[in-house]
Amino acid sequence: MITGAHSIIYSSDAEADLDFFKNVLKFPHVDLGHNWLIFALPPSELAVHPATESDLQELYLMCDDINLFVNEMASHKIVCSEIENQRWGSLTHLTLPGGGKIGIYEPKHERPVPTPTP
Repeated sequence: MITGAHSIIYSSDAEADLDFFKNVLKFPHVDLGHNWLIFALPPSELAVHPATESDLQELYLMCDDINLFVNEMASHKIVCSEIENQRWGSLTHLTLPGGGKIGIYEPKHERPVPTPTP
């Protein structure tokens, strides 16, 4: 029934953030015209956490080596927070060129097998 997910990052400097995903992270993309880019993402997961509010969502990207990732971002002058070691993984927050923040983590937890696409 579900064939994928489409995530949206709202940005006060969309051009800078588009450039980051296109040229720094090198995500494959299609251009729908007028620089309206849609990026392919690596396999994804969804978790549901208990909370007092129900309209809060977060985006985390995962990597295989958090230290290598942070060093690579530094070479592009992209600011990452100090790495936090949690029981489920090692976490940093990256500040996008447009000012927004996303989480990046190296998981320690078991990963589900992605659903094959039809």
